[in-house]
Amino acid sequence: MSVRIYETFHPEETFNLGRSLGERAQAGTVYCLDGDLGAGKTVFTQGFAAGLDIEEPVNSPTFTILQVYDEGRLPLYHFDVYRIGDVEEMDEIGYEEYFYGSGVCLIEWASLIAEILPTEAVHIRIERDPEKGYDYRRLSVSFPEGRR
Repeated sequence: MSVRIYETFHPEETFNLGRSLGERAQAGTVYCLDGDLGAGKTVFTQGFAAGLDIEEPVNSPTFTILQVYDEGRLPLYHFDVYRIGDVEEMDEIGYEEYFYGSGVCLIEWASLIAEILPTEAVHIRIERDPEKGYDYRRLSVSFPEGRR
């Protein structure tokens, strides 16, 4: 795995970083997104969707677990597994169809289902540092070998 560190100081920069990764996203890739509540996962995801040319509003599917966006360059399967009680609930959703399908998966709170994540997934960690400012974010992006 290679790791790239990005620093953003405004929500627009976090959005734009998400957009940049969305523009380069390829079918079959799973993006695992982790960070505390309020860290910027949704802002990042909205940018990612914009990078896939998805124009409809994108919000975290906290209560539905999965939201599918079909209108972009590639389908986006947006998971928010924060409320998953047991990883077996992912079987009920039919997660494999999405993880190994023709679209792109973005999973918020992915560490909660670590045991079923593909080994070649891209991992993104968003962290805050109040000493660097209210809107400061540090994003660590871990790419599998051969992917960027």
